Amino acid sequence: MSSIAARLYESATPVQVAFLGLGVMGFPMAGHLAKAGHQVTVYNRTFSKAEAWAAEFGGKAARTPREAAQGAQVVFSCVGNDDDLRSVVLGDDGALAGMKSGAIFVDHTTASAEVARELYAIAKEKGIGFVDGPVSGGQAGAVNGKLTIMCGGESAQFDAVKDLCMNYAQAVTLLGEPGAGQLCKMVNQICIAGLVQALSEGIAFGQAAGLDMKKVLEVISKGAAQSWQMENRGSTMVEGKFEFGFAVDWMRKDLGLVLDEARRNGARTPVTALVDQFYGDVQKAGGNRWDTSSLITRLTD
Repeated sequence: MSSIAARLYESATPVQVAFLGLGVMGFPMAGHLAKAGHQVTVYNRTFSKAEAWAAEFGGKAARTPREAAQGAQVVFSCVGNDDDLRSVVLGDDGALAGMKSGAIFVDHTTASAEVARELYAIAKEKGIGFVDGPVSGGQAGAVNGKLTIMCGGESAQFDAVKDLCMNYAQAVTLLGEPGAGQLCKMVNQICIAGLVQALSEGIAFGQAAGLDMKKVLEVISKGAAQSWQMENRGSTMVEGKFEFGFAVDWMRKDLGLVLDEARRNGARTPVTALVDQFYGDVQKAGGNRWDTSSLITRLTD
C-alpha cells in the first residue's frame, strides 16, 4: 500500500532533485515528487528510512546531504529546527558543498526567519538560490498532496521552483524577501493557537452546562464560529482523542519561534504567550505527542 494518496500531476520535464529529511512530512512530499516523474535522491539521518523510501518510490538513497545534492537542480529539506537545518545545509557534508552554481535550495522546515536569512546569504555567495517555504496542512496535507506553502526569497528563484512544489501542494505563494515565509508561518501558528484555546473553552463550557456538544458543534459550525479546527478536531476533542497529527512538542517549538520574533520586532502577543504556557501544562501531563487539540485536557480533568 502506498504511503501517499493518488493525485493528478501536471506533465513536466523530469528534474533532478534531492530531498533531505523523511519524517511524517518529508517522506510523502518526496514521494509525490517521484510519482510526478522527477529523479529524486533522498537523505535521512537514519539511513534505513532513506532505503525504505527508495524501495517504495524507486529513487536513490544517499548517505550524506552533500551526496544527495550532487547534480541536483533543486534540493528540498524538511527537518526539525534551526540546528537541524544548519546541519544538513552547511559543512563539508552539507548540501551546499554538493550543489552547483545556479541550483536552488528550498527549505520546508518551520524555522526562524533569522536562519532563513542567514542561509540565503551564504547560498547567494556560492551562486545558489535559497527559498524558505514552510508548510501548513499537517501530515494529511502531505500525504494527500494538499499543503499550503508560504515562501520568502527572490521572485526568479521562486518562479523556478513553484511548479515542483505544486506536486504536493494546493497553494504556493511568495510573501516577500528571505524570511517572509517563516514570518507568515508564525502568523499561521498564532492564529491556530488562539483558535484551539477558544474551541477548548467552548467545548468545556458546553459540557459543564450539560449540552450535547457534538450537536452544538454541528449547529455553530454553520455560522460565524466555523473554523478548520472546529470542523476537523471538534468532535475528536469531545471524544477525548488526540492522535491526529501535529504534536504539542512541535507546536511549542513553533510558538517559541513566534515569541522570540515578537521580542525582536516589538509585537504584542499576550494570548499566544499564555497558550504557550498552557501547552507546557499539557507536556507536563505527558501529552508531548498528543495533537494540538489536546489543549482541552487542561479544562476537563
